[in-house]
Amino acid sequence: MPEETVHAPYGLLPEGGTVRPMTRWGTPVMHRPQARVTSYDEELRSLVADMVATMYAADGVGLAACQIGADLAVFVFDCPDAAGERHLGVVCNPSLTLPEGKDRQLDDGEEGCLSLPGAFVSCARPDVATVHGTGLDGQEVTFTGDGLLARCLQHETDHTLGTVFGDRLPTKQRKKLQKAHDKVADDFPEGWPA
Repeated sequence: MPEETVHAPYGLLPEGGTVRPMTRWGTPVMHRPQARVTSYDEELRSLVADMVATMYAADGVGLAACQIGADLAVFVFDCPDAAGERHLGVVCNPSLTLPEGKDRQLDDGEEGCLSLPGAFVSCARPDVATVHGTGLDGQEVTFTGDGLLARCLQHETDHTLGTVFGDRLPTKQRKKLQKAHDKVADDFPEGWPA
């Protein structure tokens, strides 16, 4: 079996965190812009380690701080791109750049959210995305991705702005998403995945 390629240009994700309960849609912190990261300290490192542990426990590919109840503009990801190669990173204070004009192609793939677990619907998003921000130590970071990675970078940046992907859906799709979640809600009890 070939060695899996992992791209972590700014270092691996911090380990040793504690799995925390997932914050659900409808909780106020999920629906407002998050506070900017201004201190790159042990407190931030500890929060990010908890985010990583929670993302892996929930089988996610990305997680924003608001999803574990923290009002801070930071997200983590461990997500494959269109070629299946894994990319890992931490982005504080993200800003997104998307293709425009003739370079803009939409991918209508399925999307879900760990804060509304077990439900997926198609959501059109640009098929390439670049996010700029700062890393765990305050250094500038840039990640560009296609495929699921492009979707992940957009989805997680949205969280830091107080947008859940349901906000991007037409009413009919949003109802379908809620119905799908309600069907499996018992599989994700209060406190999941902790």
